[in-house]
Amino acid sequence: MAVSATSVAPLLAKVVSSGRIEPSKSKFLAPSSISSISCQSTLISSRFHRRKPFVIQASVSISDPQVRTGPDDLVASILSKVTGSDGGVLLTEGKHKEVAELAQELQKYCVNEPVKCPLIFGDWDVVYCSVPTSPGGGYRSAVGRIFFKTKEMIQGVEAPDTIRNKVSFSALGFLDGQVSLTGKLKALDDKWIKVVFEPPELKVGGLEFRYGGESEVQLQITYIDDKIRLGKGSRGSLFVFQRRV
Repeated sequence: MAVSATSVAPLLAKVVSSGRIEPSKSKFLAPSSISSISCQSTLISSRFHRRKPFVIQASVSISDPQVRTGPDDLVASILSKVTGSDGGVLLTEGKHKEVAELAQELQKYCVNEPVKCPLIFGDWDVVYCSVPTSPGGGYRSAVGRIFFKTKEMIQGVEAPDTIRNKVSFSALGFLDGQVSLTGKLKALDDKWIKVVFEPPELKVGGLEFRYGGESEVQLQITYIDDKIRLGKGSRGSLFVFQRRV
């Protein structure tokens, strides 16, 4: 029996009503890296076993952040851990801890007054959140993920003060849709910003409508360069954004 977008839309709205996208949770506005030292194979000829060399191999894992040479290594380590994790959903508690340790180290290299840095503008993929259900609200909750398969999560920051969040998904396996938020940002100091978002807009099939009300969030920019941006919400959630190319 064919299912139309018109008949499904009320169901989708009902599914997410209890997990409403709350920008305080879903504002898209990281263990330590393991360095391996592989000792080269050493051939030792025994005086008692002529022509029977044996091989000694060793691998030493180093978790001390001081062995890293700089921010580029930390950025690469963070991205290697979060890529392919469905925004952090697939990571274990231990892996989340590793990402957090790397982010803590990386923020030491943050530019002064990151809020004023022009690198903030552009389109960013939301590749990680320490609370994986935050980006997308109800759509990314345990129940929401049964009905909605996330395709991508994007944040666009446009000069001078506009932020656009978008989560694209496949609903029930056959309907493409997206939920988006548009907001205005205001700098609170050199690291913190406040964003006031308009009501969410849902598009699914051929339908389009708004629901809910305005919302507000405060975020700290803890690191930014031409590749990634780190952000921390007022409740401590860590976000990793990767610049889209």
